[in-house]
Amino acid sequence: MKVVAFNSSPRPDGNTTLLLKAVLCELEKEGITTELIQIKRPIHPCTACYKCTANKDGKCVQTDDMMNTYIEKMVEAQGIILGSPTYFGDITPELRAFIDRTGMVCRTNGDLLARKVGAAVISVRRGGAVHAFISANNMFFLNQMVIPCSRYWNFAFGPQKGKVLEDEEGMDTMRTLGRNMAWTMKKLHG
Repeated sequence: MKVVAFNSSPRPDGNTTLLLKAVLCELEKEGITTELIQIKRPIHPCTACYKCTANKDGKCVQTDDMMNTYIEKMVEAQGIILGSPTYFGDITPELRAFIDRTGMVCRTNGDLLARKVGAAVISVRRGGAVHAFISANNMFFLNQMVIPCSRYWNFAFGPQKGKVLEDEEGMDTMRTLGRNMAWTMKKLHG
């Protein structure tokens, strides 16, 4: 089994990465292969051309970014994690475009992500994390995915780089998420 995690933060070594690594560490302890991918910019928004619906090849016709590679990785994996910092109370614009394009391609090509396990991880300086968390989770809901829970919403506070590690409850939430995600995947795909 494999989980692929996508980091939409422009800082590949920032708080979002630390949270994703905490979840992935727990998954690895359970024997699950993991891959952490830093989303490369730019990620273009969906143009609603519907060519993915007509072509039925599991690909977006836009080929000048990494989205088709990311979609392939999600289709191959049994679990998907989306990570984002909180920007003005929401996810990054790159993650929004990622979700829109993934959803359009996967939903119109036979529900390619149905019954996979998905989780969102959010880093936050102060406020807006719940809204960002809900925005990221919409991808899982709309793609018929299974969402494991943790002890709390999957976010942690850190006003500066590295400070999420000092949020004991937030870090415990990430570790619990990793264990619960592993348990869920083993029940569904083991």
